[in-house]
Amino acid sequence: MTRKYFGTDGIRGRANKFPITPDFAMKVGMAAGIAFRRGDHRHRVVIGKDTRLSGYMIESALQAGFTSVGVNVLLVGPMPTPAVALITRSMRADLGVMISASHNPFDDNGIKLFAPDGYKLSDEVESEIEALLDSDLGPKLAASAGLGRAKRIDDAQARYIEFAKRTVSRNLSLEGLRVVVDCANGAAYKVAPEALWELGAEVVAIGVEPNGININREVGSTAPSALIAKVRETRADIGIALDGDADRVIIVDEKGQIVDGDQLMAVVASSWAEEGRLSAPGLVSTVMSNLGFERYLASIGLTLERTPVGDRYVVERMRAQGYNVGGEPSGHIVLSDYATTGDGLVAALQLLAVVQKLGRPVSEICHRFEPLPQILKNVRYKSGRPLDDDKVRAAISDATARLGAQGRLVIRPSGTEPVIRVMAEGDDHDLVATVVDDVVDVITRAAA
Repeated sequence: MTRKYFGTDGIRGRANKFPITPDFAMKVGMAAGIAFRRGDHRHRVVIGKDTRLSGYMIESALQAGFTSVGVNVLLVGPMPTPAVALITRSMRADLGVMISASHNPFDDNGIKLFAPDGYKLSDEVESEIEALLDSDLGPKLAASAGLGRAKRIDDAQARYIEFAKRTVSRNLSLEGLRVVVDCANGAAYKVAPEALWELGAEVVAIGVEPNGININREVGSTAPSALIAKVRETRADIGIALDGDADRVIIVDEKGQIVDGDQLMAVVASSWAEEGRLSAPGLVSTVMSNLGFERYLASIGLTLERTPVGDRYVVERMRAQGYNVGGEPSGHIVLSDYATTGDGLVAALQLLAVVQKLGRPVSEICHRFEPLPQILKNVRYKSGRPLDDDKVRAAISDATARLGAQGRLVIRPSGTEPVIRVMAEGDDHDLVATVVDDVVDVITRAAA
């Protein structure tokens, strides 16, 4: 379904450039408030944000939009995306909003919407909101006496910390573990170190000094070098890197080696399978998960359901087919027993529970399979639809045939920027590299 404003993860763009402008954000608040009117009760929305400078601007604009259509606004300030989803349900709100561009640089921002149950909106609801955005909303504004109010929720962080701790056994103690946590100067800069400390860990925190413009800058899950260096410097047992809105996580073991989302899901799935906690014999991930991961799951009797890229599609498949573990190699890990969206802190706590249970180093616990050679390259384009070019289609067909049954080719346009991603994997590294280069070359010429 083609959408005009919504991408794979809400509305996103450069801050103070359309569509991330104050006037449009206000209209988003108006349209979303109207779309979620359910009866005559006083409606309410929870609004959270990460630490971007533009968050102040967007927060105020959304607040104006929602109150103008009679919706009360509950402000929770800088909070992880999964915390906003949690509090939306906890406060019995009619919808939730997270102001964030996730792992993008500070000068981007975005607006993510959650339904009353804490799940991201369906394509159909987003289309309904888009139709309202393109209409005259003036006649739908509230009467003077029906305007909404705004209130700040002061204990939101404590609520989320307590929730996170309850996702592991009450008897779990992290005492004896030295944990480095990198909060990307983002939304979890207070809650993640505090939760780990309350569970008994010796916490070394980095990326916890947000200034509005340093979110994700040389820190966080997309820039793990700082975490690797700190783990080695402090001889820590484990490193945990969150992204700007803390819905994804990357792990670094005691040797300074990166553990991606596939390995983390493998640990959780195998542990939960042994404990009888899997609601279905497998898990859900995307087309980007490594083929080695799929083979590992098969070896322990579990299946891998693949979806398009985007944690919302993972969650939709999980809900439709009854899975309670899912995620992406980028570190979005969805554990639906606890959360409605990816939660980096909760996923890390599940791993820490396994570490304490087994009493073995993270490097051993988190090396469940040998990843197959996988190469990903991006092709940037200015306009048009390069993938519709006949030569591009022929090149993709040829590349797929060359990889055969022992490999995979995934070609997809990004949902957040004008980029086409070309990924191939297989047992033969040289063949994979050649296939990717050939396809990238053809797409580049078509894009030009």
